[in-house]
Amino acid sequence: METKFINRLYYLIFFFFFSYISFSQSSKKLEPIDIFSLEYVSDPHISPDGKKILYVRNFKDIMTDKNFSNLWMINFDGTNNTPITTGNKNDFSPIWSNSGKNFIYKSDSDGSVQLYIYRLDQGSIQKLTNMQSSIGSVDWSDDDKYLAFNSFVKESENNLIKMPEKPEGAKWNEPPIEIDDINYRNDGSGYTKQGNSQIFTLPVEGGTPRQVTFLDKDAGSPKWLSNKELLFSANLHENSDLEPNNSEIYLLNLETEEVSALTSRLGPDSQPKVSPDNASIAYLGFDDKYLGYQQNSLYVMSRDGKDIKNISGDFDRNIGNINWSEDGKGLFFQYDNKGMTNLAYMSLSGKVKDIVDEIGGLSLGRPYSGGTYSMSKNGRYAFTYGNVYNPSDLAVGYNGSKNRLTELNKDLFDYKELGKVEEVWYESSYDGRKIQGWLVKPPNFDSKKKYPLVLEIHGGPFANYGFRFSAEVQLYASKGYVVLYINPRGSTSYGKEFGNLIHHNYPGQDYDDLMSGVDYVLERDYIDEDNLFVTGGSGGGVLSSWIVGKTDRFNAAVVAKPVINWYSFVLYADNVSFFYKYWFPGLPWDHLDQYMERSPISYVGNVKTPTMLLTGEQDFRTPMAESEQFYAGLKLNKVESMLVRIPGASHGIAARPSNLIAKVNAITAWFEKYKK
Repeated sequence: METKFINRLYYLIFFFFFSYISFSQSSKKLEPIDIFSLEYVSDPHISPDGKKILYVRNFKDIMTDKNFSNLWMINFDGTNNTPITTGNKNDFSPIWSNSGKNFIYKSDSDGSVQLYIYRLDQGSIQKLTNMQSSIGSVDWSDDDKYLAFNSFVKESENNLIKMPEKPEGAKWNEPPIEIDDINYRNDGSGYTKQGNSQIFTLPVEGGTPRQVTFLDKDAGSPKWLSNKELLFSANLHENSDLEPNNSEIYLLNLETEEVSALTSRLGPDSQPKVSPDNASIAYLGFDDKYLGYQQNSLYVMSRDGKDIKNISGDFDRNIGNINWSEDGKGLFFQYDNKGMTNLAYMSLSGKVKDIVDEIGGLSLGRPYSGGTYSMSKNGRYAFTYGNVYNPSDLAVGYNGSKNRLTELNKDLFDYKELGKVEEVWYESSYDGRKIQGWLVKPPNFDSKKKYPLVLEIHGGPFANYGFRFSAEVQLYASKGYVVLYINPRGSTSYGKEFGNLIHHNYPGQDYDDLMSGVDYVLERDYIDEDNLFVTGGSGGGVLSSWIVGKTDRFNAAVVAKPVINWYSFVLYADNVSFFYKYWFPGLPWDHLDQYMERSPISYVGNVKTPTMLLTGEQDFRTPMAESEQFYAGLKLNKVESMLVRIPGASHGIAARPSNLIAKVNAITAWFEKYKK
C-alpha cells in the first residue's frame, strides 16, 4: 500500500509539472514551471573609471534542466546593454584589469572551468589556461602583466593496500579507495581527491602557468602585494585537521618561493586586501572562542605584519567583502542587518557610514541573504539589487544613490501576480525579545476569507531570511497559503548576543520564538486555525522535526534535509572536525545526555503529525541516514509518514530547476492531502 501511495504522489508531482507547461502562460499566478523563466544578475564588476559594468546574466534551460550564465556589459547610465558571450554554458567572475583595457573571466565552455581574457581594443577572446583542474580565485598584478590564481593539483597515490597484477583481459572490480584524512568528503563535490589547491602565476600575454606553492595543505585566494610578492590565506598549521578555523595571512616571495606568516592568533584570518599605496593590508577575522556564531572584524596591519589594529571596534555585525577606497582612508564593505544587506564605508578610525541597502540575495529558492557589489576608483559602485518582488537585478550608484539598470524578469512579472509581503515584529513568549518576520499573502488576497498558514523555517541555523525574493514562498502563496517566515534567535544580522542565544542550546527557545510567531499571526481573522502547516530545510528541518515532537497543532509537516540525531551527525557529516567543537561542548561520547536531549529522534515517540521527510540522495551535509532514522521511528510509531528521496541531489536540493519544482510540488501535495 505504501509503495502504491508513493507512486501516486510522484505521479501527481510530475502531472502537475507537465500540466504547468501547457497552462502557466495563461495563468496570472506564479506556477512551478515558471522557475525555468526566472533570471538574475550576479558578479557585477564596475570598470576602474566607473563608466562600464560587467555583469553575469543567469538563466535556466528547460530542455537540459541546467543553470547557465553569460557575460553582459552596460554603461553606467544604463545605455548600450550588450551581451559579451552567449550560449548554454557558464561564463562568470569577470574582473577588469587595473587599466580597464581588458578583463578576464572564467568559463566552462570547454568542459572544465578555465580562464579567458577579453581584449576591448580588439573585441577578441583568448583562452589563457588549460589546467587539469578548475580555476579558483584570480588577481591582476598592479602592472596588468601577470595573473595569480589557485587551482587543485592532484598528488600521486601511495596506497597501503597492494593488489596483485590481474591477468590480461580479466574484469576485476575497481581497486579499494583508501581514506586517512579526517575530512574526506564535501557536500556537492563528493569524496575528496589526493592533492591540494596551489597558487600559480601566468603572463597575460600568453605562456605556461607557473606553480609557485608546493604545500601539503590548501592555499587560498592569492593577492598581489608587489610584482615579486603574493598574499594568501591558508591553514598551514600542523593540527589544521582538528582546528579548521585557524587560518593565517601568508606572504609568498615569488623569487625564493618562501612562505612566511603575517598573522598568528587562533582564529580565521582571511581575505587580505592591499591598500592603494601598498603600505597596508586589510583583512577579516576574529579570535576563535569556539562559539556557534562568531562575527568577522576588520583589521589593518602594515605590509610586514606589524601594527595590527582592529578598526571595526564595537561594530556588532558580521563584515564581508572589503575593498579599499582609492584615497586609502577607509574601506567599503557589506553586512546584513535585520534581514537586509547593506553596502557601507568604514574609516580607519572605525566610523561607519551606510551607503545603500537592498543588495539582493542570490538564492532564488528561499529568501536568504547574499548579493555583492564592486567599486570604481572614483567612488561609483555597482551591485546586485533585489527585494521580495524580484530576484537580483543590476543597480549602480554614487554617494548613496541607487539606480536600477535591468529588469530581467519584467517579461514574466508583467502578467504574473505575486503575493504581497508584510514585515512583522512580535514578542517571544519565552523572554519578551523582539522577533522579526515576514508574512506573505496569496495573490488576490481577500481579508474576509480564511486561509491556511505555512510556517517556513530557515536553515543554518546561523543564517537569516529577509526582504528578498523567494520562489518557494511565492509558490506556496500562489497555492492559496499565507506564508510566515521568521528570524528566530540564533539568526544572523542581529548581532553576536542574539546569534549565540542558541550556543549549545539548539534547538531550544528558538522553538518558542517560532510558536509565538504563529500565535501572533493567528490573531488575524483571515488565518484558518484549523489548517496550520510547517516546513523547513537543513536547520529548518531540525526545527520542523523538533516542532512535531513538541506539539501536534500542525495538520502536517515536511521536514527537508534535517539533522535528526546529533550523535550520528557529528560523526557522519562532511565536516567532522567542526560541528562537535563549535555546536557542542565536546565529543558525543563525553556529552551523551546533551546530544540526545537536543536530537529530534529522542522525541519521535511523541509525534502525531503526518510528516514527510525530503532529502537529496547525495547529501553529505545532512546525510540521507538522518532522514531515514526519523522515518523509521515514525513508521514504528504508526505515524502517517513518507520518505521522499531526490535522485542526484546534494544538500542544495534545488541546484537543478526541476528539483526545486519537485520539492515545492511534494510539499504542497502533502499539505493538500491533510488540509481540512
